[in-house]
Amino acid sequence: MENEALIRLAIFLGLFALLAAIESYAPRRTRQEPRGRRWITNWGIVILSTLALRALALAMPLLAVGAALDAQAQGWGLMNRLDLSLWVTIPLTVLIFDLAIWAQHLVTHKVPILWRLHRVHHADRDIDVTTAIRFHPVEIALSMLLKIGLVYLLGPPAIGIVVFEIVLNGTAMFNHANIALPPRADALLRKLIVTPDMHRVHHSVHRGEHDTNYGFALSVWDRLFGTYLAQPKDGHEAMTIGLEWQDERPSKLGWSLWLPFQRK
Repeated sequence: MENEALIRLAIFLGLFALLAAIESYAPRRTRQEPRGRRWITNWGIVILSTLALRALALAMPLLAVGAALDAQAQGWGLMNRLDLSLWVTIPLTVLIFDLAIWAQHLVTHKVPILWRLHRVHHADRDIDVTTAIRFHPVEIALSMLLKIGLVYLLGPPAIGIVVFEIVLNGTAMFNHANIALPPRADALLRKLIVTPDMHRVHHSVHRGEHDTNYGFALSVWDRLFGTYLAQPKDGHEAMTIGLEWQDERPSKLGWSLWLPFQRK
């Protein structure tokens, strides 16, 4: 699609800048360490993840949006066989793919080899807007393969995939942001979408808490499948974020990239 990547990048950078500014003026929690090295590491990881997707595109030229265009041209997938308008297929695409990402997220916590990759995200000792982009490049590549397979199975419109990716990126940055929402606003918003307070529970050091609240965009899936937890037992200000590495190592790029391959 023409200018699709540029539009997505502009929205991503604009939302990132806005949420980072709000974090500076209305933080929910006191940082464990300064932004500097953490942000360099988290941005380094997302740059490497982007390069991994570029490498994947060399072996598999059609990523999610391209796959949707190809599926449409070939007439593959359920939606391409049904005479549905974009007013139906776009929200349906967002809904189905958000459920798929919720399920993928749950599986990464349950399958040991996938958890080794995903714990790079959870090892961050602070949670802020950059935590939303802190995913190991291998996990990002596997997630893209899942989306491509689902695209060919369902045949969603390419614009639906673009909208979904924008929603996913935007809500992920929002619910990882270290921002303080008024309690009434949080209670109202989390009836539909995942709020920062809701998702922060998922980053608790306690296993029973970080195995809850898997949603990225819509909050309905956790409520529907019984994985919803309203608040952390230690409170948002006192709760411990991260995993067993309560030191400076998760803020190091090399250590974070090598974490899935460590014996521990």
